[in-house]
Amino acid sequence: TDGEERYSYYRERSVTNVDKEKNKDKRKGVRVIWSRDSKKLAMIRTDERKVKDLWVINSVAQPRPTLETYRYQMPGEEESPIPEILIFELESKKIIKVETEQFKDQTVYILTAPRLAKNRDDENRPSLWLSETPDKLYFSRTSRDLHRIDICVADAATGKTKVLIEERLNTYVETRSLGLINNGKELIHWSERDGWAHFYLFDGDGNLKKQITSGPWHCERILGIDEKNRVLYFRANGREKSEDPYYYHLYKVNLDGTGLRLLNKGNFNHYASMCDSHRFFVDNYSCVDTVPESVLRDNQGNLLFKLETADLSMLMQAGFKFPETFKVKADDGITDIYGVMYKPFDFDETKLYPIIAYVYPGPQTESVPKSFSARSSNITLAQFGFIVICVGNRGGHPARSKWYHNYGYGNLRDYGLADKKAAIEQLAIRHPFINIDKVGIFGHSGGGFMSTAAMLVYPDFFKVAVSSAGNHENNVYNRWWSEKHHGVKEIVDKEGNITFEYDIEKNSEIAKNLKGRLLITTGDIDNNVHPANTLRLANALIRANKRFDFFIFPGQRHGFGDMSDYFFWIRADYFCKHLIGDYSQSVDMIELNREKEMVGNKKRK
Repeated sequence: TDGEERYSYYRERSVTNVDKEKNKDKRKGVRVIWSRDSKKLAMIRTDERKVKDLWVINSVAQPRPTLETYRYQMPGEEESPIPEILIFELESKKIIKVETEQFKDQTVYILTAPRLAKNRDDENRPSLWLSETPDKLYFSRTSRDLHRIDICVADAATGKTKVLIEERLNTYVETRSLGLINNGKELIHWSERDGWAHFYLFDGDGNLKKQITSGPWHCERILGIDEKNRVLYFRANGREKSEDPYYYHLYKVNLDGTGLRLLNKGNFNHYASMCDSHRFFVDNYSCVDTVPESVLRDNQGNLLFKLETADLSMLMQAGFKFPETFKVKADDGITDIYGVMYKPFDFDETKLYPIIAYVYPGPQTESVPKSFSARSSNITLAQFGFIVICVGNRGGHPARSKWYHNYGYGNLRDYGLADKKAAIEQLAIRHPFINIDKVGIFGHSGGGFMSTAAMLVYPDFFKVAVSSAGNHENNVYNRWWSEKHHGVKEIVDKEGNITFEYDIEKNSEIAKNLKGRLLITTGDIDNNVHPANTLRLANALIRANKRFDFFIFPGQRHGFGDMSDYFFWIRADYFCKHLIGDYSQSVDMIELNREKEMVGNKKRK
């Protein structure tokens, strides 16, 4: 191909400059999307030659520290990657450039076919064009401010493009996989255009024929299309009365909008896996406080037989107790928000416990579990003598109304904090065992950002925070997350020139408000949320003459890798010291040493 450095089909990440030079002549992997007959393929080539560099240094690399240079566009910056879609005809070796140009600094995405269930365990599962025939390629293009998305089809022989569906909103637009009927003679499109996520039926030229689903509930994704019987199978939530609105179910509906039917009843979070013929599906379901079960049903929802029920007997013998779910009001006193509470296994309701909130602001997820798991660190943290909760907030999750999801648009630092505070206050009134004077908070990434913001916006309420890998200054985080969820303003001057303006509130701007105990951490080679986010906050705290704690993980990226267990104990120790007053920790982390594999006289790797 004609790829060249920084204008190529391959986007290189997490590679040091030393390794980059060493491997510069080696072949690089690319994402190839094949036509169904394997005679054509499509790829996205991205021009990053003007995008600015960013760097991390691995100080523990051997024999010398290594530098890693990578392209990284920050919010509001002019220098953007420029993508293009190219189609390759293998026999003729002809290259066709698809006419994608529409919006300045746009992104493009090639739409692919759903993967077949029968191929689930195949070693090689190539990505395929959505179209069954090689004459057309479906793709989407999105404006930089994400207020506009076009669903398009390109003539694979000429590259000429036709816009089929336009989505326009005053906040960011999102889409899901496009469904084809009769190879594109009809289209099933997911949209939030009426304020809720629903499916719409279009003809092959993009003319709206019918809104298939409607109402104050959320459709998540297509699970199958029975073209012969004109039935859509899909995952959705929020429709069933008296249930947690986040619980997923499988539904079927006729393409004319009639015959809507729930196929897996039960007040649980359901994940359905459907066979390719759409005759049967496996239904895996549980809640955080129930035993997981798996059953087989037919496409009418009839139970055929039970497959398996998880055996938790040994877990219960070890003293495990289920967490508890709860519902409270958001700070507006109207909106319901949902959460999970973890107690010590030796909980005594006559005692008073500090409360700690695990937080993630969203807007792509609230990180409040809905299915059973025994592996949550919240369970473990509670055993030190805490009530640990996670609870949603307005603006935190896409699986409710568009209004709920976009509540924080334009206020990315503060939008979820009032709801977290209101939830804790309501729980303290409801449960006398909660000590409202000892409130802790922690989170990672966006949660690191949020937990520090909580300490600075409500310094008299939140007393202790552990904030890891936080994007404390979203002006130096990546463009895509920050501009999408906070917003970027497109400016068009009299000559038609387009520029973008971005401004956001930062944790460092209110560092002077800190009153409680704060521990901030980062990995020194985090090439997602760059260490500059944490270092700039530290600088602001120092300039404000604040005492705080700062921990850096050498040679670790965003998730802290093999130091994650070490970090758990650092975090737990911090809360024990400052919420319970327990300073009994020894230098050795005895618990981690106990977990080391016994290898006898062999050398440990």
